[in-house]
Amino acid sequence: MYRILLYLIAGWSGFYVMAIELLGGRILAPYFGSSIYVWGAVITVFMLALSLGYLLGGRASLHAPTLKRLSVILVAAGFMALPVLLFSEGLLDRLSGVMGDPRFGSLTGAGLLFFLPTTICGMVSPYAIRLLVADRASAGERAGKLYFVSTFGSAAGTILTSFYLVLYLEVNQILLLLIGVCALVAALAWFYPESVEA
Repeated sequence: MYRILLYLIAGWSGFYVMAIELLGGRILAPYFGSSIYVWGAVITVFMLALSLGYLLGGRASLHAPTLKRLSVILVAAGFMALPVLLFSEGLLDRLSGVMGDPRFGSLTGAGLLFFLPTTICGMVSPYAIRLLVADRASAGERAGKLYFVSTFGSAAGTILTSFYLVLYLEVNQILLLLIGVCALVAALAWFYPESVEA
């Protein structure tokens, strides 16, 4: 059950990142359009944030890693999306007035809104790998499984968000749903008994 929970966290974090990324394009579109410049800006911000998150997650895993601490990382990634709900309209309206070039306006807006939650979410996979790996002999296999699950989650987040969620829910409703699921999965990890970790 412990390993399943780690895979669930990794899969959900992949889903969450891709769902937020797709919503990012929708959120920026009314202010900067939906051209290749805007999507290039969104993808750049997410890739840079994930790369930093991987680095930070790996470093954090060196210091007495626990499932509870991983749950805190996940719930923090979820709640760091709250500023998107609260401030995106005012921020992007102001940026579009100040920065006429959609390339730099969308890059700045995406960075301010999405860099922090994506960075924190990027910490999940390397941290989870540290909790999964008990010995060097199994390290590669377990890391491969975890990245498989995480990437599968990303694919699921992409298809479900773009094909279904945006048809039935408003962007803010989807964001609230994503934050809620982050909190739920984090709660499962937080209350899982430490004594049965193996």
